[in-house]
Amino acid sequence: MNVLIGKFKEVLSAVSPVVVLVIILNFTISPMPGTMLAQFIIGAVAIIFGLSVLLFGIDLGVLPFGNHMGSAFLKSNSIKFVIIVGFLLGFFVNIAEPDLQVLASQVESVMGGYIPMFVILIAVSAGTGLMLALGIARIVKNLPLNVLLAIIYGVILVLALFSSSDMLAISFDASGATTGALTVPLVLAVSLGVASLKRDSKSAEEDSFGLVGIMSTGAILGVLALNMFVKTDNVTGHLDAHATSNGSLFAPFAAAVPRVAFESLVALAPIVVLLFIFQRAVFHLHKRPFLRMLVGFLYTYIGLIIFLTGVHAGFMNVGSFIGHNLASYENKLVIVAFGFFLGMLVILTEPAVHILTQQIESVTSGYIKKKTVLFSLSIGVAVAVGLSMLRIVVPGIQLWHYLLPGLLLSIVLMFFVPKLFVGIAFDSGGVASGPMTATFVLAFAQGASDAIEYSDLLVDSFGVISMVAMTPLIALQLLGLIYMFKSKKSGVSEDGGV
Repeated sequence: MNVLIGKFKEVLSAVSPVVVLVIILNFTISPMPGTMLAQFIIGAVAIIFGLSVLLFGIDLGVLPFGNHMGSAFLKSNSIKFVIIVGFLLGFFVNIAEPDLQVLASQVESVMGGYIPMFVILIAVSAGTGLMLALGIARIVKNLPLNVLLAIIYGVILVLALFSSSDMLAISFDASGATTGALTVPLVLAVSLGVASLKRDSKSAEEDSFGLVGIMSTGAILGVLALNMFVKTDNVTGHLDAHATSNGSLFAPFAAAVPRVAFESLVALAPIVVLLFIFQRAVFHLHKRPFLRMLVGFLYTYIGLIIFLTGVHAGFMNVGSFIGHNLASYENKLVIVAFGFFLGMLVILTEPAVHILTQQIESVTSGYIKKKTVLFSLSIGVAVAVGLSMLRIVVPGIQLWHYLLPGLLLSIVLMFFVPKLFVGIAFDSGGVASGPMTATFVLAFAQGASDAIEYSDLLVDSFGVISMVAMTPLIALQLLGLIYMFKSKKSGVSEDGGV
């Protein structure tokens, strides 16, 4: 119970700044109609409770499962086993990822159902499953992380040349959405489980990071591959009219629960089936720890239902409404400045960011401080959201104008910064775009785009998650360069040793 209370306090401190910000806006420059504010507060409460239960369940069930899977991968002498099981694990855990479900539902909604939600989920999950298998094989076979990432992003750049601008934005958004509250802890646990059994301590430290970054590239590849078969050139985006929320206060929540409960059950069931299969064939755990994991998955399921209900019924509509209102101001710098501030605030609200930064401090024995990483991330994400708003209000600025130089710089930096920082940077890019980004910030961008006549909703509103995922790649690698120069001057090795 103390652990659950601790999770509640952690999530409360994370979500409350956004709630306070919305309440201030409601009573100043963006008043909300009807019962919208009340529904937002109910939704925020649901998100806080849901995310607390979800994270508690992850600690109880998903993390131990990931650690056991990581150990099984390294102990196996069969690369075939690593690829097949790694693919299945990546595929099923991404289908269950709440952030990805939110993004897929938004794509379906904005496209008017042209690409169904489940098609996006399958395409993205297939790509991430393939890349997770490749990432685990890299750790087992000791392949260089920077070389593998350079090859993967080279393939992405080639595919991007043949993709439509809207699907390019969605593909990079999907990359950020795959690394949320459920996926990140499991993949980090797998990564630690594989790396911790290595005899070389420095190699184990370096390989503890990077798997999340590799896996997230699969989402880009999956959507770009889908675009080769599903053309969207003639599809126009539209945003549902902003609800005035004059009806029943609880009606949206009651309507959302059955659908969310069914989708969450379908998403989590395959992972539980995998748990039973591996318990019987590989783990052979005692009854008590196995039952403990099952209870953890039950908490995860309950948390998913509460969290997603809060998102769909009370949270996203408000983000869209505020974005629409602020973008309606004659001075468009208002929306850009607010985007910068929102980005700086949102990164501090992401639970997965705190999980990763704590792991960074722990793995490096305190050499890389949690606060230092958080500060670097907050600046990077603030710039990302601010630039995304600038792209919406200034005609002619396209997503690739940001992504191409940003990714090229990230790839070049990989060959100059310490290997540990390469893994940290690419993992940070994934975790920075979590529940708050996939829900409130994406909805905020869609509302802003909808308010501006010359803005293309489908092309301009998508891409904000990808920007949030990209800027940490640069910020954290630049931090790595600073640490490298610092360590050379002080005579300390790059990993914190003497």
